[in-house]
Amino acid sequence: MPSGSHNGVSPVHHHSEYYLKDGNITFLQVGDTLFRVHRHFFEVESQFFVKEFEKAPKEGTSDSSAFRLEKVTVEDFAKFLWVWYSPSYRRESKPKDHWLTILELSTVWQFPEMKKLAVDELQKLDIEPIEKITTYDRYQIDKSLLLPAYKLLCKRAGRMSIVEGEQLTLHTVLGIQEARERAIRSAAEGGCRSPTSADADDEELERILIDVFSLKGHAANRQGTQPSGKPDDVPFINTPKPHANGGPNGPKPSTSGSNDNKPKDKKTTGSGSGRNS
Repeated sequence: MPSGSHNGVSPVHHHSEYYLKDGNITFLQVGDTLFRVHRHFFEVESQFFVKEFEKAPKEGTSDSSAFRLEKVTVEDFAKFLWVWYSPSYRRESKPKDHWLTILELSTVWQFPEMKKLAVDELQKLDIEPIEKITTYDRYQIDKSLLLPAYKLLCKRAGRMSIVEGEQLTLHTVLGIQEARERAIRSAAEGGCRSPTSADADDEELERILIDVFSLKGHAANRQGTQPSGKPDDVPFINTPKPHANGGPNGPKPSTSGSNDNKPKDKKTTGSGSGRNS
């Protein structure tokens, strides 16, 4: 719905689902869409937003003083908000890209519990091993969760293609090669003639991979990238860029329903809720 001009520049619109009458923080998205939601969700978990709000404590209180979020689409921000405002998110089946969007934004904006939720949901999906490894490396997710993907690469016929190898780090490529060679030796020692890495015992292959990639006791890095950004005429929240050696990159969900826009108790929200996964 139209809401007039923003700072006298161009017409802006209220988001059809996430412009809430009882909201107390307003964001202006790329384009001309205003979101008005609950500040509590952003302050309770994210040090990134706590610091941004402290820079301009009186901003975001009205449409004309809305915070602007950089490099985030209207659709992706709506997917991010969906975690808090959808009462049935645990029962809804969302596609991979939806959770990748949430993973991206929860990482760069430092929402560790929401990031954990995204990882938990991605773990339930069937993702090709190369894509899964590159995604988990990019967002610094617990490598022990990649054991099934490593196993698939070791057991499949033939080596990785050049294109696949270029997507992975050198450490991963060499690790898979070493694990395959050790698996072949193990199968040969077990009496298999003309063995391949697929002939190795599953438990033995797991032990090999745990050793090669040092998976035991690996702790997930739940920290987001440290924010950096300069305030503009309109307070400007600058989404941090990924580190060169692996950091955040992009996310996606949406929902509808007459009661979806009510904030829920922390025990039912997707972030900072102490959820039982």
